[in-house]
Amino acid sequence: MDIHEAMRTTFAAREFTDEPLPDDVLFDILDRARFAPSGGNRQGWHVIVVRDRATREALAALATPAAKRYTAQREAGENPWNPVDPTSVDAATAERTPPMRRLIEPVLKAAVVLVVCVDLKVVACLDQYLDRVGLIGGASVYPFVWNILLAARARGFGGTITTLAVAEEPKVQALLGVPPHVAVCAVMPLGRPLKQLTQLRRKTVPEFTTRERWDGPSLTAPGAR
Repeated sequence: MDIHEAMRTTFAAREFTDEPLPDDVLFDILDRARFAPSGGNRQGWHVIVVRDRATREALAALATPAAKRYTAQREAGENPWNPVDPTSVDAATAERTPPMRRLIEPVLKAAVVLVVCVDLKVVACLDQYLDRVGLIGGASVYPFVWNILLAARARGFGGTITTLAVAEEPKVQALLGVPPHVAVCAVMPLGRPLKQLTQLRRKTVPEFTTRERWDGPSLTAPGAR
């Protein structure tokens, strides 16, 4: 598959057929994904392949509290889980809100679930002393995570990057035997998409790109007025 086609048609797949994803295909997907860049080329990622039904049910259960809060905040007109704006949703409201099924079911229905982790001892978190939520460390693992989805797309499979269970990271670590210095970055259901989307809705380049400053003029296509 042409790389540009893969980039334009790799979507967040949450509904899957019953087709299995064999280990040989999964190995090929990961073999291609491993060439992603990372800080210092330290490649601190580790992938746990989860097929066991009980473990998947446990992961879904651990994602449920965060999914409830996500759903409740959406219903309140908020941007869920953002670290800037205080939420108006209290704990009791979040707890009694049924989570959106699409947030939980992919972990149960996909052919396989990948839990992607990263060793924090080899990640350069240059924003660790800033007065905000840290993001920079993700540059050493999320290119690899995205490569998994691109490689899966090339083989006719798909999935999505879910992070709801990470809100309960200590429990995920205990469930899967992950050391305390290793962060859980993504819980990725993978399988054959029930429907392959080809027309993705995304912002145009001028909507998110400016020249020289945040409030600078938009970057437009050559010749555009």
